[in-house]
Amino acid sequence: MIVGLGNPGPEYEGSKHNAGFSVVDKLARKWETDFQKKQMDALIATSTVQDETVLLVKPQTYMNESGRAVGPLMRWYKIAEEDVFVIYDDMDLPVGKLRIRENGSDGGHNGIKSLFANGCRNFVRFRLGIGRPLGHDDVIAHVLTPFPEDLRERFEEGTAYAAEAVEGCLELGISKGMNRFNPKRHGS
Repeated sequence: MIVGLGNPGPEYEGSKHNAGFSVVDKLARKWETDFQKKQMDALIATSTVQDETVLLVKPQTYMNESGRAVGPLMRWYKIAEEDVFVIYDDMDLPVGKLRIRENGSDGGHNGIKSLFANGCRNFVRFRLGIGRPLGHDDVIAHVLTPFPEDLRERFEEGTAYAAEAVEGCLELGISKGMNRFNPKRHGS
């Protein structure tokens, strides 16, 4: 199950907080499927990858309640937590940068806190950087608005790379996928 976190509705399209939606939308286009099924507060598209059925999921609960869709879907389809990939925005990473981790804390992200609260803790995280607000700008305004023109291309490149990384992790496994797609540390 590949989950992209975001907020439903046209007013949030293109917002930084919808980074996860952007990545699963790219995967759906590449795999020639679409989000026609609605189940347990989520839009779902299915595809076959590496001879396995893969669910692409966009929770429709709003970010802070994402777990209300993800937890029940995971249990309904009997998917192990380790087989759940979650893609979401991260202010602690530069715009368009990707970091993959097998587990970890919620990092203060309300969508991830909701997953934890709904029985999904040990999932694979694909954190996509959106950068921090400048100066004294409000965090909420930052995440709920689109990127300025000068950062859009960098973010689009990041979503394309994240989609490629998801596919790579499906094909190679998580450890090899992380080695290939996580940024390399210089000097170590």
